[in-house]
Amino acid sequence: MRNVVFIHTNPKQMLGAMVARHALIRHSAAPERFEVRILSTTDFPQLQRFNGRSYLREGRQVVWRNDDSQSFTPLRFAAPEQMGYVGRAVMTDPDVFALADINELFERDMGGAAVMARPVPGEARSQPDYASSVMLMDCARLKHWAWEADFEKVFLGKYDYRDWMWLRLEPPGSVAPLEPQWNDFDRLQRETKMLHNTQRRTQPWKTGLPADFTLRGLTLRKRIGASVRRARAALTGTHPTGYYEPHPDPAQEQLFFRLLGECLEAGSISESLLRSEIDSQNLRVDALDKACAAMKGSARAPAPVSLR
Repeated sequence: MRNVVFIHTNPKQMLGAMVARHALIRHSAAPERFEVRILSTTDFPQLQRFNGRSYLREGRQVVWRNDDSQSFTPLRFAAPEQMGYVGRAVMTDPDVFALADINELFERDMGGAAVMARPVPGEARSQPDYASSVMLMDCARLKHWAWEADFEKVFLGKYDYRDWMWLRLEPPGSVAPLEPQWNDFDRLQRETKMLHNTQRRTQPWKTGLPADFTLRGLTLRKRIGASVRRARAALTGTHPTGYYEPHPDPAQEQLFFRLLGECLEAGSISESLLRSEIDSQNLRVDALDKACAAMKGSARAPAPVSLR
């Protein structure tokens, strides 16, 4: 049985998932040793029964929306079931792009842990929180993961969504830390193995589009910021959650469009699909031009992305 990388997504982020699949294969010396499967919310009709219901998040009741750009997150916990609770799997968000061979991660000694994930920085707790956006999993040790039933518990108030996402519900000692470079949050450096464009507002392929995610936040500053945006939108008639902004690191934008250009060149993504995604406002309006420019640039220079 081959190892499997799962990329969970929804229609709004499907293009990112397709580019992420390309990056995994492109940067592996032995891509035949693993399989890449994209898990889309459209393939899980069970999610429909949660739409519009209130659930517990960060201690408050909020409404779940299947049309949110991150509505795929419950599927982070679907991999062990998809694997029949055997073998190893990696789960990643659709905005995570490999720059190293994923086989290196599959071959890791997990030290008896069921999951390996990056600790969440800056959280003052006796036990670390973990970012479930990239996970290495020993599926045989995760037979207690049943994503649909666990998601229902979030709506019943038995679990807090944040506790579930940050792996706080796992048995003590079952989660081991993964080095930050395997889930590098908006940081592209020489040691980066998997780049995660984690700041939704600055995802490079969305710049200029109306923001299609729900504003959340634990801090007072974030809550005030969300309130200000909504008030400004009401006065000006603009989009209530604002717009996607340029990524502060041009190299990360350049990397994405280089990968997208390679997908066009290889035929794994078609020009007609890009035009359809632009029309659907899932992709910035100049994406095709940027991808074509990236292809021309890569023909002139084998390594156009400069790493600090």
